[in-house]
Amino acid sequence: MLEVLIVDDEPLARSRLMRMLEGLEEYHVAGEAADARQALLQIERLDPDIVLLDIEMPGPGGLTVAQQIEALEDPPAVIFCTAYEQYALDAFSTSAVGYLLKPVRQGQLQQALAKITQLNKIQRAAATNEHARTSITAKTHRGMERIPVANIRYFLADQKYVTVYHTQGQHLLDTTLKELEEEFAGQMIRVHRNALVVCQFIEALERTAEGGYQVRLSDIDTRPVVSRRHASEVKALLQSL
Repeated sequence: MLEVLIVDDEPLARSRLMRMLEGLEEYHVAGEAADARQALLQIERLDPDIVLLDIEMPGPGGLTVAQQIEALEDPPAVIFCTAYEQYALDAFSTSAVGYLLKPVRQGQLQQALAKITQLNKIQRAAATNEHARTSITAKTHRGMERIPVANIRYFLADQKYVTVYHTQGQHLLDTTLKELEEEFAGQMIRVHRNALVVCQFIEALERTAEGGYQVRLSDIDTRPVVSRRHASEVKALLQSL
């Protein structure tokens, strides 16, 4: 099930989209927002898969919000919903995957959502990257050391830093999760906005005492947290292995 955030300054417009989504089993309304500030806060808090985004709003408009979403480490997909056709060209200068004119029709909404499903991350990662490194360089107390990719189990981001967890320990890297995700597409899967895990070493998806998820990896004791947004992708991966 994909999580959807609805962003529109008109309560009636938000309610209408909610009613449409209620009839679609594959989607769940995670939350709503009435302006740009609320939208970005909700994206940070809820980590949705999809944002249905109005363009004309008080303060920074939807186009500005879309640009800020693009800059995120692991951005949700954006579908614009607007009453103004003249914004279409500007809208598609962003990475938005859909542009719906109000009043939004059920069929049009379903088509736009289906496009996102076809472009989901597991499918995008299906093709392995032949140019990926076989080892990475990390800073240690002994200087710079090479860590074989075969020994790596996952990467964890914390503000400016990324830590690599491997069979011999953990070390800091001078890179970003986004760069690692692109380089090792097909070999690794995003399980959280701050965590990237090597697919072949995932042994199980486990429930935590708090009701969340974590992954158990081979040859390492720590268990990365899996966000609700990414749990279905991990399940699908395990079923395909």
